[in-house]
Amino acid sequence: MGVNFPASRLEQHEINVFQELERKIMHKILDDYLLICRQAEIHANKIYIEMDDIGKGIIELIYQHDIKKLVMGGAADKHYSEGMKDLSSNKAKYIKQRLPHSCQAWFTCDRHLILTRESESSGLSTEFGDSASATEQDIDDNELALELCEVPESEEDLLSAMEGSSIDLLYSQLEQALVEVENHKREAFEESLRRIEAEKTSIKTLCRAKALENLYTKELKGRKEFEEALDKEKEWRQKMKNQLEEAQVIALDQRMLHHVQIADLDNKIKELLAEKDEFQSLAEQLAKKQAEDVSNSEMHQFLSVFSLSEIQEATRNFDLAFKIGEGGYGNIYKGFLRKTPVAIKVLNRESLQGPSEFTQEVRVLSKIRHPNLVTLIGACSDVYALIYEYAPNGNLEDRLQCKNNTSPLSWQARIHIATELCSALIFLHSSKPYSIVHGDIKPGNVLLDANFSCKLSDFGICRALSIDVTLCHQTSPKGTFLYLDPHFLSTGELTPKSDVYSFGIILLQLLTGRSALGIIREIRNVIDDGNLQTYLDPSAGDWPFVQAKQLARIALKCCAIKPRNRPDLASEVWRVLEPMRAFCGTSGLVQLGCQENQQPPSYFCCPILQEVMQDPQIAADGFTYEAEALKGWLESGHDTSPMTNLQLDHCHLIPNRSLHSAIQEWQQFKPSN
Repeated sequence: MGVNFPASRLEQHEINVFQELERKIMHKILDDYLLICRQAEIHANKIYIEMDDIGKGIIELIYQHDIKKLVMGGAADKHYSEGMKDLSSNKAKYIKQRLPHSCQAWFTCDRHLILTRESESSGLSTEFGDSASATEQDIDDNELALELCEVPESEEDLLSAMEGSSIDLLYSQLEQALVEVENHKREAFEESLRRIEAEKTSIKTLCRAKALENLYTKELKGRKEFEEALDKEKEWRQKMKNQLEEAQVIALDQRMLHHVQIADLDNKIKELLAEKDEFQSLAEQLAKKQAEDVSNSEMHQFLSVFSLSEIQEATRNFDLAFKIGEGGYGNIYKGFLRKTPVAIKVLNRESLQGPSEFTQEVRVLSKIRHPNLVTLIGACSDVYALIYEYAPNGNLEDRLQCKNNTSPLSWQARIHIATELCSALIFLHSSKPYSIVHGDIKPGNVLLDANFSCKLSDFGICRALSIDVTLCHQTSPKGTFLYLDPHFLSTGELTPKSDVYSFGIILLQLLTGRSALGIIREIRNVIDDGNLQTYLDPSAGDWPFVQAKQLARIALKCCAIKPRNRPDLASEVWRVLEPMRAFCGTSGLVQLGCQENQQPPSYFCCPILQEVMQDPQIAADGFTYEAEALKGWLESGHDTSPMTNLQLDHCHLIPNRSLHSAIQEWQQFKPSN
């Protein structure tokens, strides 16, 4: 079955396909020969047999059908040499040696008779040598014929009839077909090898992650057992010490008092054990109360605190009709608190991560503000509930899938979302004194507000990393597998580059609208083949090809396997995205839904004046205000934030240039009333 692919290395269905091709070629050749016979007015039938050895097959047919006359080629090729008197074909030699005595055979080459093998009943010589010769007339006299398929009466007529056949053409087509089959087999084999290698790499990564998890669990169990053994050892030593002291006292006393002191000792031990248990219970309650006090103090300091009754009233006692999302963390409900539409995330108390994620989100979101980070309005520690601003347009994952028959996002809107998400990540990574790594960047955590602006959410597993000491953190892999950094999965090292990898996956999905599974390999292949245009999401409109290709290349760099090969968001990625957002102009805003709402976005308005800002400045509380309004607020005697009640520094103001540019663009192209 070919040099490169022996049958033992092919699948059974591949062998069957190849054998079927050989049968079709065989039947084509025999049918052409039957056509020649019919043109010569000779009746003929075709008979064939399938065997691994051609010579054995011919001998088998001769014995099965009692063939008396046989004509076949006697040379290994079609070229005749002068003076050729013997057979050069191994098949012909094999058949000559094994022919039955009753069969007469003629071996020819290029219209020349090389050798004749007579049957014993004919009484003629079996071979032609130097003393004997045969002519074409001798062949005619012997009524040359083939029992398998009747042929013309003379060799000359046979060869003349075969001249008009298309055997050479069929051989050429056969060779071409075989070459194509070999190419397809080779390509299929190479693709299979590539898939196997990819699967091996994935399996190794999963195995490594599982091994790390098992090692961590084993180490944790061993540490716990060691601590328990150590406590027992200490307790035993203390008990022995007490018993020794009591024994020394008893030895000095009378024998009568000995029993009394032993009874007293037992009672004292029981009392001490009871006091120890009570002390441990009090210590645990105190530690829990301290943690709750810390959380509550942060909530009271930075956030609004809601009661359980308010949460129950807002959700109608957690009615499923109000549920808008769910996950491993718990459920999300839409509700109205204090006349304001909000999203209420109720964490699962039974989950091991519930309390820790609740505390983590309160600590992070209560202290940072950014236009593209979801705003945490308040919390309720009674049920571990977090109250966020409500995003009426859902999340990016649902919008890319056009869930509930929502209209698709335009390519301009997608570039705006990518730019805003990049801005939010740059803000988190450059936060001081600690760099914040989100750790679970995925479309489901990218919310879209009424103006389709990006709002990054779900900070339950984020980590704060010290910029001055290290830029990585050892932690257990959490989050969605398809968006997690492979380096993080294999080593447990969480760095800002981990968020860069997830951001790259989202960029590719914004371009193509496809699933994250295998998207890196697919885009890399189509870029190499020059077919990127065919992979762009057509529902987004006519992508500008130059910008789309530029986005695809920067996204693939973000998805590099090694973190050091991934680009920096602030110095490299932002320089690509910001000009693209400017290139989109306000056409992107129109596609985002601004044509239906002539009012400016809420974050364009100053929280104090409630008017569109002309000189937006970021204050120490993380909110943006109109510069003159904030100065007037401070000069009038206020020294705290009007939004968070935090102390404000009179001098700590930073111009919000990106918001200023967006406001100017909106004012230039806003619809006129």
